Amino acid sequence: MDSFKILLLLFFVNLGFCFAADPYSFYNFEVSYITASPLGVPQQVIAINGKFPGPTINVTTNENLVVNVRNKLDEELLLHWSGIQQRRVSWQDGLAGTNCPIPPRWNWTYEFQVKDQIGSFFYFPSLHFQRASGGFGSFIVNPRSVIPVPFSTPEGDITIAIGDWYTRNHTALRKALDDGKDLGMPDGVLINGKGPYQYNKTLVPDGIDFETITVHPGKTYRLRVSNVGISTSLNFRIQGHNLVLAESEGSYTVQQNYTSLDIHVGQSYSFLVTMDQNASSDYYIVASARIVNETIWRRVTGVGILHYTNSKGKAKGHLPPGPQDEFDKTFSMNQARSIRWNVSASGARPNPQGSFKYGSINVTDVYVLRNMPPVKIKGKRRTTLSGVSFVNPSTPIRLADKHKVKGVYKLDFPKRPLTGPPRASTSIINGTYRGFMEVILQNNDTKMQSYHMSGYAFFAVGMDYGEWTENSRGTYNKWDGIARSTIQVYPGAWSAILISLDNPGAWNLRTENLDSWYLGQETYVRVVNPDENNKTEFGAPANVLYCGALKKLQKPQKISSSSSRSVGFTNISMVVMALVMMLLR
Repeated sequence: MDSFKILLLLFFVNLGFCFAADPYSFYNFEVSYITASPLGVPQQVIAINGKFPGPTINVTTNENLVVNVRNKLDEELLLHWSGIQQRRVSWQDGLAGTNCPIPPRWNWTYEFQVKDQIGSFFYFPSLHFQRASGGFGSFIVNPRSVIPVPFSTPEGDITIAIGDWYTRNHTALRKALDDGKDLGMPDGVLINGKGPYQYNKTLVPDGIDFETITVHPGKTYRLRVSNVGISTSLNFRIQGHNLVLAESEGSYTVQQNYTSLDIHVGQSYSFLVTMDQNASSDYYIVASARIVNETIWRRVTGVGILHYTNSKGKAKGHLPPGPQDEFDKTFSMNQARSIRWNVSASGARPNPQGSFKYGSINVTDVYVLRNMPPVKIKGKRRTTLSGVSFVNPSTPIRLADKHKVKGVYKLDFPKRPLTGPPRASTSIINGTYRGFMEVILQNNDTKMQSYHMSGYAFFAVGMDYGEWTENSRGTYNKWDGIARSTIQVYPGAWSAILISLDNPGAWNLRTENLDSWYLGQETYVRVVNPDENNKTEFGAPANVLYCGALKKLQKPQKISSSSSRSVGFTNISMVVMALVMMLLR
């Protein structure tokens, strides 16, 4: 009997290890409208669990994340996890080309593994211009305890969401775009959903609730800063304090000191900030508009307060100045070029980040994507990439593939900009599985742009003013260009990225400028393993939603099997432990 008990014990312990290998984290998100006045004007904003911004998701590399979303809005909803690579499961990416929307009053459960990633990211609602009303929050992926980090453990980990803001809600802004109008200058900048400290009584009215970050003197903190805004690049700085750049969107950087850094729409950075100033007063935290006429845009400035626990007074004096380069367009670009990949640091895995020698890999495909000022297509104001204005498919791309629905999209996105009139089309890129793609992003507009690629961390290898040519490759950084998911492209300039297409699925390539994105400045890269016995991509989840050509397959709502399966794992682990305890008696 004792031998049997030992064998049974070993069986259950082994079973427990199988389920416990990669733990689960669970979040419940109730997405609804609330009334808030971040700039002193009551308006409708999108909250998660009654909070604006939403809660921070905090997980560890390789954890499985389960997020049950209840949509209490009056319109369809999807949440997108910007920068999370969704390895082999583009079904969970939360975009119009990958998922059917969650109808009003429905629940839907996302479930995905944060595979082989670390770093600072954010999430947001991706449909109907909703991000302009909120619904966003920070997303932290911590390294496993066995992986060394290239800096000492900070005293604290602080998330800061900055972004331009309008006192009109997303439906009013969306209507303006549908009517062919520009949005105009934003009404201000929010820091963690709050308006500016009253540093100037002319520009800032009384009664504004502002963000205060409390710190201990002499300690070093990690500040994770994301630009979650609509279309404005922001310069971030803290009065009297140096910002030591340490990480960006999942890659450790060479640690360099900055007095301020330009953070473009959709980008995230981690800074190490030591509280080494005297406590005679508090200090200003500033996020101000960049790459615009900054004299006219003075109101587009967010101001918070850094408060030492032993501070003796309020912040005073003028705001710390940003870069004095309004007529020097090279300063910001040179600052961007100075950000380098820490090739000797470990990332999510023990091996150094730089062990992937991206500069020595042969390119298999080249795409030059050019954006222009908005154009008219069939009487409607639209934006384009290489002459194509993207039309979202009524049936998501991989869902259409799975059910062999024809005519949903075309694999005919041009490798070079079209020379004829622009067209509106669901035209996507046919990516080569395990290929190595070079993408040149050419900004021939007068506005700053930033671009995001889902599913991957690409290598930012070059940028310059003027038109990209074949000779521009001679300027590429082929050794320590940072791996990230969002890159800026200056007006009248280009940026070049390299992408290793090792993650099968359908992946969005878009401008992060919300107005241009809404009007069609995006496409998808479809990456499929041609092997008929393809096991590299996971199938559709059991709770997949159906729409478009497949809407008849949609069943009435019930508790998703995805959520049940996750809870089942937890229950099995508890049963295992109970049986082990019984056998040990």
